[in-house]
Amino acid sequence: MAAVRGTDRDLILGCKRGEARAWRRVLDRYERLVFSIPRGYGLSREDAADISQLTFSLLLEGLDSLTEESNLGAWLATVARRHSWRLMDRGRRESTGRERDLAESAALFGGEKPTERWVLTDWLQQGLSKLDEPCRKLLTTLYFDERQPSYAEISERLDMPLGSIGPTRARCLRRMRQVLGER
Repeated sequence: MAAVRGTDRDLILGCKRGEARAWRRVLDRYERLVFSIPRGYGLSREDAADISQLTFSLLLEGLDSLTEESNLGAWLATVARRHSWRLMDRGRRESTGRERDLAESAALFGGEKPTERWVLTDWLQQGLSKLDEPCRKLLTTLYFDERQPSYAEISERLDMPLGSIGPTRARCLRRMRQVLGER
C-alpha cells in the first residue's frame, strides 16, 4: 500500500483506493473545520455533529466525482455551509413567529443580515483552506474553538513551543491577509 502523504491530492487518491489511513487523515485534518461551520452559525453541538456526519457521508458518496486537483477543505466547507443554511432555513419556516424566535434569530446573527454573515464566513473559510496545515490548525484553534484554550493548551495540543504561538499567529494572519487579497 502506498504511503499517504498530506496533500489533498494524495488524500483523495488514497480514499478512492479505499485506504483507511487516507480516510483517517481526512478526518484528522478537516473534522474540526466542518464541525466549526454550523457552530459558527449558532447551531447546537448536536446539529453540528449531524451536519458533520452528513458532510463526510456525502464525501464518501461523491468521492468518484472529485478530481485529484479538488480543494478538499473548500469542498467540505461548502457542503457543511449549505447544509447549515438548509437547517437554519427549515428552522425559520417551522418557527411559529413568536417574539422569542425573532430574538433568538437576531442574536444568532448579531443584528446583521444573515447573508452578510454567510458571505463573511465563506470568505474566511476560503482563506483558511488556502493556508498550510500548521497555520490552519493554529488559527482555527485560536479563533474558532468554542472552549477558547489557553496558550499552554494550544502548545500541548499542536506540539509547538509556548513562546512561538504569538509570532506564528502573526505570520499566519499575515499569510491569511495575503491569501484574501488584503495586503
